[in-house]
Amino acid sequence: MKGSEIFVDALRREGVDTLFGYPGGVLIPIYDTLYDVKDINIVLTRHEQGAAHAADGYARATGRVGVCMGTSGPGATNLVTGIATAYLDSIPMVAISGQVTSKLIGTDAFQEADMVGITRPITKHNFLVKTIEELPEIMKMAFHIARSGRPGPVLVDIPKDVTTAIMDNYEYPETVNMRSYKPKYEGHAGQIKKAVDLLATAKRPLIYAGGGVILSGAEKELLEFAEKMGAPVTTTLMCLGGFPGTHKQFIGMPGMHGSKAANFSFQNADCIISLGARFDDRVTGDTSCFAPKAKIIHVDIDPASISKIIAVDIPVVGDVKTVLLEMNKMIAPLELTKWWGEITEWIGDGMFTYRHSDTVIKPQFVIEKFYEVTEGKAIFATDVGQHQMWAAQYYKMDHPKQWLTSGGLGTMGFGIPAAMGAAFALKAPVWNISGDGGVQMNIQELATIRINDVPVKTIILNNEYLGMVRQWQDLFYKKRYSSVCLTAQVECDGCTCERTDGGCDKRGDEREYTYVPDFVKLSESYSIPAKRITKPSEVEAALKWAHELDGPCVLEFMTDPEENVYPMVPAGAALDEMIFWEDEK
Repeated sequence: MKGSEIFVDALRREGVDTLFGYPGGVLIPIYDTLYDVKDINIVLTRHEQGAAHAADGYARATGRVGVCMGTSGPGATNLVTGIATAYLDSIPMVAISGQVTSKLIGTDAFQEADMVGITRPITKHNFLVKTIEELPEIMKMAFHIARSGRPGPVLVDIPKDVTTAIMDNYEYPETVNMRSYKPKYEGHAGQIKKAVDLLATAKRPLIYAGGGVILSGAEKELLEFAEKMGAPVTTTLMCLGGFPGTHKQFIGMPGMHGSKAANFSFQNADCIISLGARFDDRVTGDTSCFAPKAKIIHVDIDPASISKIIAVDIPVVGDVKTVLLEMNKMIAPLELTKWWGEITEWIGDGMFTYRHSDTVIKPQFVIEKFYEVTEGKAIFATDVGQHQMWAAQYYKMDHPKQWLTSGGLGTMGFGIPAAMGAAFALKAPVWNISGDGGVQMNIQELATIRINDVPVKTIILNNEYLGMVRQWQDLFYKKRYSSVCLTAQVECDGCTCERTDGGCDKRGDEREYTYVPDFVKLSESYSIPAKRITKPSEVEAALKWAHELDGPCVLEFMTDPEENVYPMVPAGAALDEMIFWEDEK
């Protein structure tokens, strides 16, 4: 068999049904073999970064390994942002990069790039295939490493001559045995017993669940654990949906834009059990002031994550689901009436609140209506920024894999291709929520969506700004809005607007605007129906139209330009040093 045929056979044996990629010179032998393949959906994206994010979205929505491919040089380096995104969120992915022929490696040949060196810090592991004899085992190892233990992306760099070489007596390995890679799934029984004993003495316990809950499929075990103990539950951005957002024990996500209840609970808890979370800086705030009264239990499959940022009292190395199965046999209800009384006061009238308006569309209002129209059942991706935080705050996710977002890397441009990858996988509608900044970074994938008739429904919350950067400039840089305004000039004479950044705060007027870009016209140029919504009274009807539409669409909501995300913990502050919208002067 030729190397290209071995490559395709490996994909089949690993259960791959979709491959996202973009061809180029060194990949022609592989694409020539793929020409006759009918059982794998070969998706031609419009950019390699789109391919990587699509593979990521596929993996997040299904739990299976996503696969993407780019040619040598710039095609391969265009995959890098998507690989890094998957790495920081522990997403199983195999990225294939084409490489120049073996004899040219190291000569600065045309379109040569050292992908092994470039991706070493952002992959779980990577391989350069040196001979065709290595190809079957490397492919087997790549998928094994990507999906096992703490998942993550693996890169396989394949020189062109390997894809054209012939191998006699080819056999694909049934198993792989890597002496240096043995993930530990079972938690130490003694450590589990210590953890349960400590929890039994707690008066103010807190369950802190991270993305590892969803990656291990432990949502049912977490629910049982929480209900048996009766303790409050907070989940990271990556675990939203891992515990029901409508459950009475859920107190919101913690951190920079987390709820008061979650953040104050961290600062007042006497015992915290962390389940598959890594104590990210956006959660902890100032680590020297984090959880000052608490003993901490940390359950994680990756021993390197334990005590990496926050020193813990009881480490438990193991798969979250496996460990919770054991804990659920031993855990007992706690008397927490006083503790819940404090938390209820922190929740007040609601975990998140904002100023409503009948004249200007508030982005939070759009998310609330989106939740109502989709009955809380939408599967949706987001870009990164203010809209991401509002979606996290106001859409109550009850199920895992509903929420596809870039957490660790915070990648703008993630939303459209990730939603597309999920829609290819699920063969069902997937929504995307973007800002007017991030949506333009991979908007070319609207072509892939339309040509393949993939039902991706995009919501653009257009506030004319790079909203999160503008918010920081508003709060900490005296409203010096430097390089954040994305709008065009309004066509009017004698405007009384005091804006000096090219925007206009007279949006309620019946005047003509010049939109750059005009997202409605741009969407329609891709043959995708679109609507622009400018009034709060039009929001619900537009969302219902999109929800009922068979196929892709785009909704552009013109939102309040200077709305900020609250609560907010300033960078370097402690979790209980929060700013609320009521504090605005």
